[in-house]
Amino acid sequence: MTDAAHHTAIGSTTDPTPGTNDLTHLRRLASSGRVPPPEEMARRARRWGWWYYVEYWTVTAKAWVASILVYAIAEPLLYLVAMGVGLGALVDSGSGGADGVPYLVFVAPALLVSTVVMSSAGEFTYPVMAGFEWDRLYHGPAATPTSPAQLAAGQFLGVMLRFVVQAGIFLAIMAVFGALRSPWAWLCVPIAVLAAGAFGAPLQAYAASLDSEGQEFTFVQRFVVMPMFLFAGTFFPLTEMPVLLRPIGWVSPIWHGTELARWAAYGADLPVWRAVLHVGFLTALTLGGLLAARHLYTRRLGS
Repeated sequence: MTDAAHHTAIGSTTDPTPGTNDLTHLRRLASSGRVPPPEEMARRARRWGWWYYVEYWTVTAKAWVASILVYAIAEPLLYLVAMGVGLGALVDSGSGGADGVPYLVFVAPALLVSTVVMSSAGEFTYPVMAGFEWDRLYHGPAATPTSPAQLAAGQFLGVMLRFVVQAGIFLAIMAVFGALRSPWAWLCVPIAVLAAGAFGAPLQAYAASLDSEGQEFTFVQRFVVMPMFLFAGTFFPLTEMPVLLRPIGWVSPIWHGTELARWAAYGADLPVWRAVLHVGFLTALTLGGLLAARHLYTRRLGS
């Protein structure tokens, strides 16, 4: 049985609510000598299986915490220095900034959203394929009372927790650079996570639909992720792009998240109806992707 299956099977041996790691569970079990009846363990897995998989995901992610932190710190530093400070000095001297603020202030919230969204391209492609085919980490938990739908939800929520940390670090670095002009700037974190979910959930479903990986994920990276990054109003207002290219932004979670993040970061003009439209679009993509992922996980693991 895999670690994930073992973790799901034991659940919480002394506390019906999740949240304690595997070693604590096993130490309590060893010291008490009391094992919950199988039906109780099954009941907890049926109820909290999604959380047990989140917990398992976070435990395994500790092996990569150093590289994750380096990425989360180095990328915003490089982006803000190169685009915000370097290019920003040229833009500010030539046109006086963008959208009525210095270019650094304008581009920083867009970079926050785009980097978190693009990170989902890595988290919801190869790891999902590995769970089904290469490492088969989903198959152990699926043999317990934990349902395939809970595994899909647990995978998604575990990644979202990572994105909360990543977005929070980026926001803190923005504050150091003086790129925040609004008391609502903290909303950039949930906005970026929502945008990442809007792209990541459908991508998770797509990865779950594949039996093998040829060039599909490379295609997604080159012909979906990069156009979103370049043509979604990250570096200049979408209205300044040619009309034929603007639909790329309209359907991109990055643009919808960027519009909301710029309002939160420095008070960019955003009518209420457009804010509602942006949130609704991102929420619909997220829920639709999760429902599709739930169906595909159940179809592949239910038997």
